[in-house]
Amino acid sequence: MTTHIGANKGDIAETVLLPGDPYRAKYVAENYLTEVTLYNEVRGALGYTGTYKGKKVSVQATGMGIPSISIYVNELIQGFNAKKLIRIGTAGSISRDLGVNELLLAEGAGTTAALREQYFANKVTFIPPASFNLLHQAYESAKKEGIKAKVGSVLSEDRFYDDSDEIHELVASYGITAVEMETAVLYTLAAKYHVEALGIMTISNSLVTGEELSAKERERNLDQMIKLALATAAE
Repeated sequence: MTTHIGANKGDIAETVLLPGDPYRAKYVAENYLTEVTLYNEVRGALGYTGTYKGKKVSVQATGMGIPSISIYVNELIQGFNAKKLIRIGTAGSISRDLGVNELLLAEGAGTTAALREQYFANKVTFIPPASFNLLHQAYESAKKEGIKAKVGSVLSEDRFYDDSDEIHELVASYGITAVEMETAVLYTLAAKYHVEALGIMTISNSLVTGEELSAKERERNLDQMIKLALATAAE
């Protein structure tokens, strides 16, 4: 048991899916896993363990933003020996080549957050990559399952509401394809603790065209992303 996860040793699988929304965790557990147990309800951050195609898999809600996901990732790794962490979330496209409802495999993550100061004493700018093993597995699983998924980099931001588009235009000119709020610290912690991590994201809105999914669609209509994450986890 850790401060924010009320589980016992052995309750959580080495492979953990990480949605931000606790209802998405519940949806994955109820619709995709068998032999399911609920191991966490602390602060409403639901966590479940079950079986998918004979493999033990957990799904743990993390909340929104870098501070929140970093709490759960630290505790999953240090307290429960998690080895593979796959973020399943949403992102906003800043590329005309990446539309709403498409899937993105995040190969790397820049950030506007203060990770440089917090982790590297303001001396190193570290752009953490995804685990090549998980990225390759996800890409091959997508082809095998007939799921269209693109590979690109993301910008993990501190603010959801930002009146300025300048930073988006700037990073898009360098090939960043989407913005979100968690992946950079997930990859940083994975590098620190020598575990594997990958972000698989559904594009929920386009900052280029103004299209977006509804709140209900964000909660429930993300099945291709979930299927791809579980196919990757089962490898």
